[in-house]
Amino acid sequence: MNWDWAYTFEILPQMAEASLVTLQVTALGFVLAAVLGLVWGIIGLLEIPGLTFCVRLFVEFVRTTPMLIQLFAMYYFLPQFGILLPAMVCGVVTLGIHYSAYCSEVYRSGFDQVDRGQWEAAKVINLTTWQTLKRIILPQAIPPIILPLGNYFVTMFKETPVLLAITVIELVATARIIGNDTFKYTEPITLAGVFFLLLSLAAAKLTRYVSEKAALPKPIRILRKRPDAPCA
Repeated sequence: MNWDWAYTFEILPQMAEASLVTLQVTALGFVLAAVLGLVWGIIGLLEIPGLTFCVRLFVEFVRTTPMLIQLFAMYYFLPQFGILLPAMVCGVVTLGIHYSAYCSEVYRSGFDQVDRGQWEAAKVINLTTWQTLKRIILPQAIPPIILPLGNYFVTMFKETPVLLAITVIELVATARIIGNDTFKYTEPITLAGVFFLLLSLAAAKLTRYVSEKAALPKPIRILRKRPDAPCA
């Protein structure tokens, strides 16, 4: 099998357009996952009777079942109850809900790094729960977990080919369609792999940059000279 450069450049625009669809699905799914994960994390943090148990049960269920099953359930079962979602929307929602369970654990680890005594201090100065979260807890909990959240973004990006099961035409689906039409699979599949590689590296680098910029300042240690220390 010989590599056909003319064929490669011919299909390159189509593959690039498909990569934008993949990015769009990933970005929207990640935003949903980050928001829902934060909600699950806060509910678990506040220990709301009944609601916290239900959320933890839901998170555990989502984490222990395959995403493909959840995708099929969303796409094929909901119409039986009169809920019709386009394939693109269904894919975004499934990705968001699935990864929100993992993001909630990342948020929980961030909350655990904040000293519980700060909640008591906030109560002393009459701050509400929302004010405490907004002004004290979240600004300290979020920066250290940006990198783990970014890792899930990259993982989600690489999971998008599963949406082919519900006819979302993303990067891998486009490569397969091109291959089926031309009976040449090497070039489109290779291009799909190259796009995944480049975009994953770019996302990882961006995540590290944002993590470094948002990092909390390290405490300054002041070294005091002992009174009996000899002078230099």
